[in-house]
Amino acid sequence: MTRRTKLACLTVVALSGASVAVSPADAQVPPWDPSYQAPRTELGQPDLQGNWTNVTLTPFERPDGREPVYSWDEVREIEQPEDECPPNPGTVVCGRRAGTGQSNEARLSGNEYNEVYWDRGSRIAIVNGEPRTSLVTRPANGRVPDRTPMAQRYAEERSEFRGQFVQYDHPELRPLGERCIVSFGSSAGPPMMPNSAYNNNYTIVQTADHVMIMSEMVHDFRIIRLGEPKPLPTQVKPYFGDSWGHWEGNTLVIETTNINPDHAFRGVPYSDDAKVTERLTRADDDTILYEFTVDDPQMYTEPWGGEIPFERFDDLLYEYSCHEGNYALAAVLSGARYEESLEADARR
Repeated sequence: MTRRTKLACLTVVALSGASVAVSPADAQVPPWDPSYQAPRTELGQPDLQGNWTNVTLTPFERPDGREPVYSWDEVREIEQPEDECPPNPGTVVCGRRAGTGQSNEARLSGNEYNEVYWDRGSRIAIVNGEPRTSLVTRPANGRVPDRTPMAQRYAEERSEFRGQFVQYDHPELRPLGERCIVSFGSSAGPPMMPNSAYNNNYTIVQTADHVMIMSEMVHDFRIIRLGEPKPLPTQVKPYFGDSWGHWEGNTLVIETTNINPDHAFRGVPYSDDAKVTERLTRADDDTILYEFTVDDPQMYTEPWGGEIPFERFDDLLYEYSCHEGNYALAAVLSGARYEESLEADARR
């Protein structure tokens, strides 16, 4: 972590789908202006370059019983800070649920000394004038569909395999994010999701035949090649997959395959048949609408996806020196060896 990131107000608009009527009393954010003309690069491409953020209070999935859109009264209540507490409570003192379990992580959750550095958002995501109750919008219930029997078998086999180890036996058992290999929470994607923690910021750079997207979290880089795809061999699986992009009018369309199964999305690995499609469209001077679809018939019972506004971030992004001077991983492993030595001495 480098510093507390700037809280950005996500005042956003949509680029697809029918417009939804908004009553004058609720017309706090107007729908997308269809006459908007995106600026162009020197190459004539729609200009997506710059720094952007997707931090938001809107949850990933829609809670049971909720409609797709908040009322404006609900938005005001959710976004209103209470005294020194943020809208999204970070600590138990501010209303966060206390952690449960026997691990140190569970006991400390919500009581961290460094809570001041976290940035979980301060605004609800608004798309096409609608304050959304979830980032997932397809299926219609706003929730990721059920996993297939194959996905469930894979999870059982993985659990059985890992069951022969203790979680601190060796570094490969620790999560990729903890090992600073990739950003946690799929910040860099695909799909690119806010992590509800900090550093939900991105830099986009365009050339004639490439688009680079850098995530501030763990300074992950995605290099998207433009043009006719020349797919990698199926056995070659980079962490962020094999991404190819093309322009459809004002929209950059990115199709990604060959995603490394170790880079699972919320615990579900990608199969050989998985494809993630992302669409980035400039909605106005300060907004990119990011749409995504995950199609993996081996893992999910149906394709699913959603919409996330990326708002212009008028601040600097910093290098995330994840393991520079960081002795935590070595410390937890050596601590586990020490505990084992005590247990061995007790058995003698």
